[in-house]
Amino acid sequence: VLKTLPAFAKDYFRAIEPTTSTKTRISYAYDIRIFFQFLISQNPSLAKIGIPNLNVSVLDQLKPIDIEEYMEYLKLYDSPNDQMTITNGERGLKRKISSLRSFYTYYYKRQAIETNPVQLVDMPKIHDKAIIRLDAGETAALLDYIEHCGDQLTGQRKAYYEKTKLRDLAIVTLLLGTGIRVSECVGLDVEDIDFRNNGIRLIRKGGSEMVVYFGPEVEKALKDYLEARKAISPLEGHALFYSTQRKRIGVQAVENLVKKYARAITTTKKITPHKLRSTYGTTLYQETGDIYLVADVLGHKDVNTTKKHYAAMDDARRRKAATAIRLRED
Repeated sequence: VLKTLPAFAKDYFRAIEPTTSTKTRISYAYDIRIFFQFLISQNPSLAKIGIPNLNVSVLDQLKPIDIEEYMEYLKLYDSPNDQMTITNGERGLKRKISSLRSFYTYYYKRQAIETNPVQLVDMPKIHDKAIIRLDAGETAALLDYIEHCGDQLTGQRKAYYEKTKLRDLAIVTLLLGTGIRVSECVGLDVEDIDFRNNGIRLIRKGGSEMVVYFGPEVEKALKDYLEARKAISPLEGHALFYSTQRKRIGVQAVENLVKKYARAITTTKKITPHKLRSTYGTTLYQETGDIYLVADVLGHKDVNTTKKHYAAMDDARRRKAATAIRLRED
C-alpha cells in the first residue's frame, strides 16, 4: 500500500509503528490513499504528477473548505477503477477524517508544513445506536442450536456439520464467555490456552498483552474441540482454530458462521461476533455492577467508552414500561 502513496508518507507510518497495530496502520494507509485519490480527481495538474510523486508541500496547499469538500466526497464516491460506488456512514466518515487528522498532525508537529486545515474542521457527529445483544434465553438457544441443528441434516451437509460442529461451538462459546474480539479469537494459538488457571493469553488492540479468564462452560467447549482437533493435520501447527482448508481460520469465516447460526435463533437482531461481545459485556455488568471490571476485561482503555455502552438503562427496566400502562380494562 505504501508504494501507492507519496514517498514522504513512509515517515509517518514509521513513526506510528511502535504505538499501533499492523491492522490499524493498514486501515490508516487505505484511508489516506482515498484522500490522495480525491486530490488528484479534483486537480488535473496533480493527476499528471501522480500520487507516488507528490511532495509534502501539497498538504500546505489545502484550506479547511477543501477538507469539508473531501468529507462530502466520502459520503458517495466511485472506486478508482469505477467498478463500484462506495458510501460511508457516520462511523466510516469519522474514521477516515481521524486518519487524515493524525497524518496532518505528524507533519505539522515536525514543521514539514505550516498549516493544519483538518484541525480546523469539526469531526463528524456520531449518533448513538441501540446496543444489540442476545438475552439469556437467546444465548442458550444459540448454543443448543449449534449442538443439535445437524440432527435433521443428511448427506454432504451432515458430514460438513459434524466436521465443524465442535469448532464452531468452541468459538461461539469462547466469544460469549469471555467477550474477546473476533480478531483476538482467530489470532489465538494452542499455547495461549492455560487450563491450569483457565486463562487465555491475548495480544489486545494496541499490542498490549493480557490474560482473560474463562469459566467451566468455555473450558468444556475448548477441551472437546481440542480432543477432536487431534485428528486434524493442520498446515499451521500452532493455530487454535482452523478452517476446513486446515489453515488458521479468518475473521470473515467466524463472522459468517456466527451469522449463519444466529439467523435461526432471531430474525429481528443482526448478530455478529461483536454483538456476542456486547452480550458478554452487558451480562457481566448486570451480574457484577462493576463498570471498571467490564472495561478491564473487554480491554477498553477509556472507561467512559464502557459506561456509554453498558451503564445505560437496560432492557429489563425499559420493558417494565410495556406493562405499566393499561389502555383497556379486561
